[in-house]
Amino acid sequence: MRIDHHVLQSFLQEVKLESQSPDDPVVVLHTPYPWELVGTGNYAAVFGHPDYPGVVIKLYAPGRPGWEQEVDVYRRLGETRSFPVCYHAEPGYLVLKRINGISLFDCVRFGIPILPQVIEDVEEALIEARKKGLFPHDVHGKNVLMDQGRGYLIDVSDYYKNIPDSKWKDLRKAYYRIYLPFMKDRGWKIPLWVLDAIRKGYRLYKKGKRLFK
Repeated sequence: MRIDHHVLQSFLQEVKLESQSPDDPVVVLHTPYPWELVGTGNYAAVFGHPDYPGVVIKLYAPGRPGWEQEVDVYRRLGETRSFPVCYHAEPGYLVLKRINGISLFDCVRFGIPILPQVIEDVEEALIEARKKGLFPHDVHGKNVLMDQGRGYLIDVSDYYKNIPDSKWKDLRKAYYRIYLPFMKDRGWKIPLWVLDAIRKGYRLYKKGKRLFK
């Protein structure tokens, strides 16, 4: 699936984004109409166009690495149920299949029940990725989506990094030990500031754990 060449080139010439720090999301300074900003990561931003609802453009910020590795990750994944598909890639950007749904982070934020099937879909998808020689990395509540009771993953850009990462293991454990027995059917909405505090506390905990090993 491709976007009209003129539409794509016009977007690439007009859009403006920059990465001020590799530890923080990129800053989008201008999104040309009628494109919309779908999301941002530490190295890239994702955009959608109303005339092409089935795809998104992932555009890397100037000077940020990772494009070549991400292209190779998508090549290894191929056609799968749980991951996006890369339809086209040129230096600095990728055209990806758009996966709809709500993130697990927002499910907790808005009190939307997360079904066990979603968690197990993700677990199976990560096993599939490992069988294809990849190393699922940075899998957390913001890049796992739920759509019609099934689980999907987005942002596979770090799956080439062969380093330990326990984010998903810890999230899955918290789901079965805390969320499922105490929160799933209560409809509690957790304020954003509480979720951000949990996220920052988790980072400090993991950092401290590494220091004192």
